[in-house]
Amino acid sequence: MTNAITVEGLQKRFGSVVALHGIDFAVPTGTVLGLLGPNGAGKTTAVRVLTTILYPDGGHAEVLGIDVTRDPQAVRERLGLAGQYAAVDENLTGYENLRMVGHLSHLSKRVVVERARELLERFDLSDAADRPVRTYSGGMRRRLDLAAALVHQPPVLFLDEPTTGLDPSGRQDLWAVIEGLVREGTTLLLTTQYLEEADRLADNIVVIDHGNVIAEGTSAELKARLGATIVEVGFGDPATAQRAQTELARIGLCDVGSAATVVELKADDSARVVIDVVRSLDRAELEPMTLTVREPTLDDVFLTLTGHKAEDGVDDTLSQGSGRGRTRGAA
Repeated sequence: MTNAITVEGLQKRFGSVVALHGIDFAVPTGTVLGLLGPNGAGKTTAVRVLTTILYPDGGHAEVLGIDVTRDPQAVRERLGLAGQYAAVDENLTGYENLRMVGHLSHLSKRVVVERARELLERFDLSDAADRPVRTYSGGMRRRLDLAAALVHQPPVLFLDEPTTGLDPSGRQDLWAVIEGLVREGTTLLLTTQYLEEADRLADNIVVIDHGNVIAEGTSAELKARLGATIVEVGFGDPATAQRAQTELARIGLCDVGSAATVVELKADDSARVVIDVVRSLDRAELEPMTLTVREPTLDDVFLTLTGHKAEDGVDDTLSQGSGRGRTRGAA
């Protein structure tokens, strides 16, 4: 399988701050790569370099075999980008927004009209096609923004935290649309702060922290690194939880969670470890309030790899506004 996106030793600096330290990854044609990492890790910077908005300081990157620095115009003609915020004109109607993007992409008038109507129907916006976008809900704006990125039918699509700010229902709707695009053969690079999103959509996941790739693999492979089972034991106060952590650390990897009263134990043998936990706590005369056994999630992977949970907010603040504008297609 050929790669639609190839990144080798990619570097980017903002003054004295190094945003990308020389990252490597590839996205096979027709697959979805989830790019995960804490805020400021370098996700959005990487997307901006790959979409020719930012110029790299080192390394090599290609989209569909085209070098992003040598022929940025050819790259822009072949990709779509939907960013963290819906970039649509509030004073235009939904139809007018798509028509404008089509004209900027140098499509014929006939093709523009056909694509605009087709996309409005596909994204369930036909009834609102002639309404000003300022009357749209947040979910409708997101769908229109994604539709705009698809007007020129790009084979490669970059989605930079596309569901930020949407309610759970809106995220589910947009996920369904994205899954449809992938079934049709679109190659997709997705950055997200919602780990459930990467778990559902991504064929492969790359985790970035402080501008470095610190892990890569499928969702199942990353979860397997933590062992087969997580045992959560809750106590009435932090002091008791600390005592329990000391006892349970003899069994496996053990941490006190952010609540300070819950101890998390990671182990491989789920049946055996529960028995060991109960016996260990009984010997130490520690009585838990709750005991839960569950499988690892991407949240657990993220916390283990980066030292903290995924955060809300805008990624790569140093790179915001530092570029050549927004990429839709040919410009």
